[in-house]
Amino acid sequence: MEWTAPAIVLDARMFGENDALVSLLTEAEGRQRGIARGGASRRQVSLWQPGNLVQARGLRRLADQLGTLSGELVHPGAALAMDDALALAVLASACAVADGVLPDHEPHPQAFGGLLQVLAGLGSGPVHFMPDLVRWEAVLLAELGYGLDLASCAVSGAADDLAYVSPRTGRAVGRAAAGEWAPRLLPLPPFLAESAAPSPAASNPAGSSPADSGPADWRDGLRLTGHFLARDAFGTRHRPLPAARLRLYDRVAEMAA
Repeated sequence: MEWTAPAIVLDARMFGENDALVSLLTEAEGRQRGIARGGASRRQVSLWQPGNLVQARGLRRLADQLGTLSGELVHPGAALAMDDALALAVLASACAVADGVLPDHEPHPQAFGGLLQVLAGLGSGPVHFMPDLVRWEAVLLAELGYGLDLASCAVSGAADDLAYVSPRTGRAVGRAAAGEWAPRLLPLPPFLAESAAPSPAASNPAGSSPADSGPADWRDGLRLTGHFLARDAFGTRHRPLPAARLRLYDRVAEMAA
């Protein structure tokens, strides 16, 4: 089997003396793993950095065989994030999460497109790439079958003033309907509630925008999606959240403190 497609590098590690074991995410071919011959050499090591977009070519004889990979750089996402510690933490977290939960050879086009948007926006500042990351994690959960229901309140059915999410069901809860249960619920940041609203009129009652979000909102968003990633996406595979994802949450929580 042979394929050629744009691919996001999710992980690369030494394999033998000069090769690299590489994990990629493509739109149509899903997650692909293979051996990049000479991938750990000085000439190629910068190509197979997590976060890079490459034009990749894969070749394997059998469906369950670990084949070979080659590629050419299209977008140096890793290099562009090097000067921003938070952007680099986002890149590492997103690639580790995708590599940890997406199955081999199974297309997840929305997860691919969302991750590409996150990586492409790392130079635009955290007010853009942090909400993008949280939204992408919500999309990833949905593609894996663990989608959150943020369209309306689970108690009243109202679509406005959604402020919490049930940690058990993943359904949104309105501020007034939460009542004394509010401390037991997960805060729903406005930028995530807005992105799930059925119409602009319902989603933006106060004229807010993603640019209005700050570290406390990003922390709440990471806590929300992290809960369901840990319980469902990683939990069903008996794996913990990746260390890079935990470090990102700790970094943002310190910013919000």
